[in-house]
Amino acid sequence: MEKRSVQRVFVLDKNKQPLMPCHSARARELLKKGKAAVFRYHPFTIILKEREGGDTQPIQVKIDPGSKTTGVALVADFKRGKKIIWASVIYHRGHIIKKDLDVRRAVRRFRRNRKTRYRKPRFLNRKRKEGWLPPSLISRAENILTWVKRIRRFSPVTSISMELVRFDTQKLQNPEIKGVEYQRGTLYGYEVKEYLLEKWGRKCAYCGNENVPLEIEHIVPKSKGGSNRVSNLTLACHECNQKKNNQSIDEFLANNPKKLNQIKARAKGPLKDVAAVNITRWYLFNQLKKEKLPIEVGTGGQTKYNRETQGYPKEHWIDATCVGESGYNVQLEPDMQVLEITANGHGMRRMCFVDKYGFPKSYRPKERTYMGYKTGDIVLANVPKGKNKGIHIGRIAIRHRPSFLLNGVGDVHPKYLTLLQKNDGYGYQMS
Repeated sequence: MEKRSVQRVFVLDKNKQPLMPCHSARARELLKKGKAAVFRYHPFTIILKEREGGDTQPIQVKIDPGSKTTGVALVADFKRGKKIIWASVIYHRGHIIKKDLDVRRAVRRFRRNRKTRYRKPRFLNRKRKEGWLPPSLISRAENILTWVKRIRRFSPVTSISMELVRFDTQKLQNPEIKGVEYQRGTLYGYEVKEYLLEKWGRKCAYCGNENVPLEIEHIVPKSKGGSNRVSNLTLACHECNQKKNNQSIDEFLANNPKKLNQIKARAKGPLKDVAAVNITRWYLFNQLKKEKLPIEVGTGGQTKYNRETQGYPKEHWIDATCVGESGYNVQLEPDMQVLEITANGHGMRRMCFVDKYGFPKSYRPKERTYMGYKTGDIVLANVPKGKNKGIHIGRIAIRHRPSFLLNGVGDVHPKYLTLLQKNDGYGYQMS
């Protein structure tokens, strides 16, 4: 089995103040000698029983926000240089929230339109506060803020670095923007290329080839009046680019009208998705300023430049490491184990479940806990007999009777359980 490098373990002193994260071997030694105890399992944190205070080095928490996935990394500034000591990937649930809201909207509209008692429309609850964001977007930002605050409780963070904008939309809309230093700097071309890679799915727009070098191609050639606006740009492999030459897309795809219409429709796609992500990042930036720590910002183009210059593969946590000017020269091992964090939510406010017609069919139990346990808690089960005999660790689903469902095991009596970590709305897995 291939051996992978492990991330460091968070350490707290006896007063629960964060110390420098230590190597996993050092943590095992402290636990074995009884000098420390397990404080939290995810992220794994130990607490020292006797030590109080200690020397620390500067640590920067680096964030690469995304619409579906966010990379988070901790980079320590040691005497021998900057090195990543911990990393995670957060999987958001914005798409699930959007789907649930659509279902709720459909149920409400059906209920209002069917022949039931008349209810006068209400408009007093329609006003939105300043800075309002849709729940699906606010969820992404709040997940990141939650984990920044948790990391600060477990490690001595001294600064924050985040990717503030994925793409420079001004550069996309006005490629002839003035300013030699801006237009011809080291990041020239990275903003547009990175946007096109995501817009066109990282494959050739004409033949669909993937995992090949792609070139920026003008849909309407410049020799025929085409511009450098992003709406006139696409990606093509070298063979298709040479084959198209200076033909217009109508001439090149005259025998394939379906592909022609697809490319034209995709090329006219607005920048609203990019704007939505950028709005979320600005909300996140304004909230992070309340942490009262120095904040460094960068663009997606700069992140890609730092990553490719250092020869690192594309991963979300590696992108987080390479954010900003401080991401240029950072030591990391691409095979390092990473904590995968999945946002599961904290349940729901819905009081009853409805059928496909919108009528109530069942109601949620009033009590969300039973015998001190809650669905989603991480427990240790020491079952002395029966078909599930042995020691098991996993999450439980409570029932309002002394028989809980342990993930991967089955029914377990609560008297055999020991609580390891309460449900915090997230799922964990080491990659």
